[in-house]
Amino acid sequence: MVTGTTSLVLSDRYSRENPAPASASPIICNRSHLNYDICSINSPTVLDPKASTFYVTGHTISKPQVEKIQPYPRKWDKFRMNRIKEFNLTSGPPSPPCMVQHNATALVFSVGGYDGDFFSDFYDEFIPLFITINSLFSGKDLVLVISNVRGWWIWRYADLLQSFNKHPIINLDNDTTTHCFPSATIGLMSLDLKSKNPKPTTNSKIILQFHQLLEKTYGHNHSSNSPSLKTRPQLVLAGRRGAIGRLIMNRAEVKKVAEDEGFDVVEFDPKYAIPMHEVYALLSSSHVLVGVHGAALTHLLFLRPGSVLVQVVPLATEWLAERCFGILAREMDLDYMDYKIGVGESSLVDKYGKDHMALKDPAGFLEKNRGWTSMTVETYLKKQNVRLDLDRFRGYLKKAFVKAKAFMDREG
Repeated sequence: MVTGTTSLVLSDRYSRENPAPASASPIICNRSHLNYDICSINSPTVLDPKASTFYVTGHTISKPQVEKIQPYPRKWDKFRMNRIKEFNLTSGPPSPPCMVQHNATALVFSVGGYDGDFFSDFYDEFIPLFITINSLFSGKDLVLVISNVRGWWIWRYADLLQSFNKHPIINLDNDTTTHCFPSATIGLMSLDLKSKNPKPTTNSKIILQFHQLLEKTYGHNHSSNSPSLKTRPQLVLAGRRGAIGRLIMNRAEVKKVAEDEGFDVVEFDPKYAIPMHEVYALLSSSHVLVGVHGAALTHLLFLRPGSVLVQVVPLATEWLAERCFGILAREMDLDYMDYKIGVGESSLVDKYGKDHMALKDPAGFLEKNRGWTSMTVETYLKKQNVRLDLDRFRGYLKKAFVKAKAFMDREG
């Protein structure tokens, strides 16, 4: 079990720790953060979607200013950023005529990182959107302007988007109309999952607050699935069916052991076709979530605070497991346990033999191969599956049951 008080670092220091310099320019950009750039246009502006350009109006400046920005909060990730549309912000040439007038400021961002990746949907998009709105626009009227968006994404998250903003979103991928705004912000703040020294912030409850938004959005849909009707703690066993790597090879046996230890077990294979309110109903009425490190564990955001999360950690993924889900689990006030597999539980034994450096010394293997390269990602994340030691894992399930039963008796 992981212990300690490690906390997320919020990257909301745009307005607190890195104030923009005084300037007569209507365009101000802050590029000091590792994860994101963010620009503001503090003047009326016209957006031309065809040119991906914001033109400043109503402001005279002797020397025209031009800025470029890709509004996605993972600027260190070159692979993803190559897929993100770039925007031009200019105070120079005259703007095209305005066709649609808006009385609310524009908040512009992209959702084009990894299409269909549930982890990215929340960690790179919705949580940064929540942080940005609550840090810079609390109580203010906004129009969400989104690029690199897919129709399925809008359908999938329609309810959540409405919880952020009352206005219809502007989808820049199928819009050719010029839009006028009194001001605009381009880019999103983000959680700092790469910080080497995470520490509490002035708003360390941001993840709990985001969970409250999820509950407000989806919680009213599952009144018929009240957790008070359960007599045994419910454990959700998250799978990766259809995914590449990190499968539980003895999943049926793991389910049987969990049932023997007193759980009602629900096998859950995330699919985009399942309505979000159904997924939320399942997780928020459960007491334990178990899964191998991977995007499915993002569903920890749907658990009730006080629930139990057991993350199965494959070889070499300890740092990733902690940064992606361990820290967030504690921020969610979950009772977090990590099950680090042994060499004999990794399918890599069959490929390399137990004495190979990739198994005996994963840290050395990563260092030798220059960290997380395409080769090491292929080895540890795509080729590695797990076969859990049932006797050892049973011990974790026993502890999880005690915690879950106490939570169920207390909260239902």
